[in-house]
Amino acid sequence: MPKFTTEDLLSFLYDEISVEKKKEIEAALQTDWALSQKYLVLKEAHARLSNIKLASPRNKTIAAIMQYAEESIHLPK
Repeated sequence: MPKFTTEDLLSFLYDEISVEKKKEIEAALQTDWALSQKYLVLKEAHARLSNIKLASPRNKTIAAIMQYAEESIHLPK
């Protein structure tokens, strides 16, 4: 049975893998307890991250960043 990396599991979670590899991981998840536990942790973390409400920066902060970017364009090289 092939060893799957965390990256493989994340690709599986985000459905960014080939059909063949997806089938291999699905089969491995049925028989490999440690792999299935690792996948469940990643899946739970993904769900929690998806539910986090992110705060937007204040308009003053955005304006300062934009001003800095504009000024840096005109700096001599």
